[in-house]
Amino acid sequence: MGLRIGATIIDAHDPGPVARFWAAALGWVISHDQDPEWVVEPAAGTREDCVVPDLLIIKVPEPKTIKNRLHFDLRPEDQDVEVARLEGLGATRVDVGQGDQPWVVMADPEGNEFCVQPAHPPELRAAWLQAYESYRPAGS
Repeated sequence: MGLRIGATIIDAHDPGPVARFWAAALGWVISHDQDPEWVVEPAAGTREDCVVPDLLIIKVPEPKTIKNRLHFDLRPEDQDVEVARLEGLGATRVDVGQGDQPWVVMADPEGNEFCVQPAHPPELRAAWLQAYESYRPAGS
């Protein structure tokens, strides 16, 4: 039996706004909403449920002060539309020294960086979508 990531941890001074941002950004749900721990996860019964790790946003006393050592890369179908949507949810564009790159570096409401990548080329997207849509969990 292999290991599975149970949760990805995000430290936050105020977990509520961070949890609400990531739930809206990913289209997931908040399943626990009491300090010191908030949980954001895929909705029950979705393809991602029990496959991708939940987000556990933990209240910490200190503010974020340096660049993340681990971050999310999002890859939407339309990068510009997604960046605008995320800005509407409270994300901001940030410069971490990335220079001129095809991705956009952003930060959640507490400054945790993540990237919005450009869309995959059509042939790669089609192959990924076919694999995604044909996936069936073991035993189903």
